Amino acid sequence: MNKFEQLGLSESLQRAIIDLGFENPTEVQEKAIPMLLEKDTDLVALAQTGTGKTAAFGFPLIQKIDANNRNTQALILSPTRELCLQITNEMKNYSKYEKGINVVAIYGGASITEQARDIKRGAQVIVATPGRMQDMINRGLVNISQINYCVLDEADEMLNMGFYEDIVNILSTTPDEKSTWLFSATMPAEVSRIAKQFMHNPQEITVGTKNSGSATVSHEFYLVNARDRYEALKRLADANPDIFSVVFCRTKRDTQAVAEKLIEDGYSAAALHGDLSQAQRDGVMKSFRGRQIQMLVATDVAARGIDVDNITHVVNYQLPDEIETYNHRSGRTGRAGKLGTSIVIVTKSELRKISSIERIIKQKFEEKTIPSGIEICEIQLLHLANKIKDTEVDHEIDNYLPAINQVLDGLSKEELIKKMVSVEFNRFIAYYKKNRDISKQSSGSDRRERDDREPRENNNNGATRYFVNIGSRDNFDWMTLKDYLKETLDLGRDDVFKVDVKEGFSFFNTDPEHTDKVMEILNNVQLEGRRINVEISKNDGGGRRDHNGRSSGGSFGGRSSGGFRGERSSTPREGGFRSDRNSAPREGGFSRGSAPRREGGFTQRSSDAPRREGGFGTRSSDAPKRESGFTSRAPRRSEGSSDTPRPRRPRKE
Repeated sequence: MNKFEQLGLSESLQRAIIDLGFENPTEVQEKAIPMLLEKDTDLVALAQTGTGKTAAFGFPLIQKIDANNRNTQALILSPTRELCLQITNEMKNYSKYEKGINVVAIYGGASITEQARDIKRGAQVIVATPGRMQDMINRGLVNISQINYCVLDEADEMLNMGFYEDIVNILSTTPDEKSTWLFSATMPAEVSRIAKQFMHNPQEITVGTKNSGSATVSHEFYLVNARDRYEALKRLADANPDIFSVVFCRTKRDTQAVAEKLIEDGYSAAALHGDLSQAQRDGVMKSFRGRQIQMLVATDVAARGIDVDNITHVVNYQLPDEIETYNHRSGRTGRAGKLGTSIVIVTKSELRKISSIERIIKQKFEEKTIPSGIEICEIQLLHLANKIKDTEVDHEIDNYLPAINQVLDGLSKEELIKKMVSVEFNRFIAYYKKNRDISKQSSGSDRRERDDREPRENNNNGATRYFVNIGSRDNFDWMTLKDYLKETLDLGRDDVFKVDVKEGFSFFNTDPEHTDKVMEILNNVQLEGRRINVEISKNDGGGRRDHNGRSSGGSFGGRSSGGFRGERSSTPREGGFRSDRNSAPREGGFSRGSAPRREGGFTQRSSDAPRREGGFGTRSSDAPKRESGFTSRAPRRSEGSSDTPRPRRPRKE
């Protein structure tokens, strides 16, 4: 007997369950469905993404709806358009044998007039994003004053996306006597506040431990130098030939750049971020669901609501600023009881974040080393051998066998096998012979908590040190300057370090991968009407390079060096730069906009980059080729895009 029968569901719902292929309820379904069917009650259900929460509230909701009453009886709020449509489709599948139940989706990016018309025809259930729902309430296009049920799905994600005020306003227009069902992966303070304000003695269901990670996801981290982060990503992809993954970056700019580099290097990849149009997002997601894309490079906001089956890996190319966000990322894999892997690529300075994440998700990370070139070659060859073995023969090839046999005549079985697999082996071994191993190993002490001001290395090796013409005279100390740089550059807190503030200038470090961003953004920012100038310091006491890469020598104060001269002649350290608050560039200085801007990431193909298996293309490169690469790329970012933060006036002490 199907276990769903024991939960009290109607016969029509059980027929739909059989059609959907559901066999046994998940833990959250087993706990929630009987409770919600038994009586009208408020409910808080905490369960990880991918545990079947939609069915947990969807089945009892449909059973409680009065199909003969065409007024709106239930509202389901979800964080994104994708999740809104997904819930709507699932609710329609659940209610396929229920006559007269109509489910309507309301979301931004579509005609609000048509959505209002669909509701007017009669919609017992509305599935909506908070922003569009609030808009329709303000216009008087929807009436939810008489609903009986309100569901907040992925509540923590909605609040993380800034929908708190919208949710409060929407709930305020609903009747007090309704039943509110809140489903969430974590329970941050804002979710608790919503529950206390709008729910009455709610029942609580917790699957696993509060805020814990899914038991079906294993967690790994790989320690590399910052400059090797992208190379590490490629090697991890090569070491997992069947990878079907979401790769997370922190910013839209990095997302586009990494995706373009992967495409240029022959991988089947695409970008998903907020600068894509809705049609482009739909196209990317259609290709990803169809597995034409193996590596979807995405920002956290763009990836929210993605529900794609059988994702094998989540790759944290960069760790999120908020540790709780990691839980949502890793929840994209290991769904519906299947196993998945969450990979983190970290630098030495980020190791303490691993310990913080472990405390929150209550799971341990396994430290692994980036595979060597020889290990990758072995993995790829075994994968190729298994693929050959499992390939079904189309006997149309029999017509060509006489000619093929003639070409291969005289080769023994062993020689034939060697030559066949060498087609791939030669490509990979040629690439990896020329490239060094990049793995690093951490010691236990590397993961200890450190003072935030302590430099990440004892010297500047492996980091880029910058000179910037703002300092304590501009109301900065090391902490406020670090915060300003982090916000202006859209970097994580640990990405700006070794900040040293002087009276009229300062120094700071970043990893080399952020150099282009630092030079491009800061040299086009004004602070209280004065243009910021940033230059690369060769060393703490020597010369610096400007943002075009030219050496400026060891002294910055003269007209010929392109420096600034201030009225106050305090002796500067670390490079001898003199400045006053209102100084302007002298002759030979850096004019605004002289730094070359990069429009959308990397566009030039690396000639020796590895290309994934099965590649029999005509490239002159000897690099291995990826199989069935997805080559249509998202449009490039234009200059002055919204991804560039506007300068913020520093707060005064």
